[in-house]
Amino acid sequence: MATKKKAADKLKSIKPSGKKEESFFEMVYEIARQIPRGRVTSYGAIANCLGTKLSARMVGWAMNGAGRIKPKVPAHRVVNRMGILSGKHHFEDPGAMERLLKKEGIKVKDDTVVDFKNLFWDPAEELGF
Repeated sequence: MATKKKAADKLKSIKPSGKKEESFFEMVYEIARQIPRGRVTSYGAIANCLGTKLSARMVGWAMNGAGRIKPKVPAHRVVNRMGILSGKHHFEDPGAMERLLKKEGIKVKDDTVVDFKNLFWDPAEELGF
C-alpha cells in the first residue's frame, strides 16, 4: 500500500502542463512500473491516468522505447484496449512479450490476453486519481 501512495504522490506532483523535471515518457514509465506482476493495463488507461485521454498512441511510442530505460519498465504488461499484444513487434523477439506474460501466469491465446477484463489493472483507480 505504501508503494502505491508514493507512486501516486509522485505522479500527482506533475502539473497538467507537464512542465516539471519529468517528461511525458518518464511519467508513462513510472505508471508502467506500478503494474503488478500477473496484471495488464492498456495504452489508453495509462493516457487517461495522466489526464491525456487521447494520447494512447503516445503511450505506445513510450513503450516502444522502454527496452532501453533504467530502471526497467515492464512494457510487456501494456496491451491494447482489447487485450491484444499489439506491441509485440517492438520487442527484440516478437515472441518475448507473450513469454514474459506467461511467465507471470497470464494466459495468451492468438496474441490476446485470456480473461483480459479480470486481469485489467486501471492505474487511475489503483493509484487514486
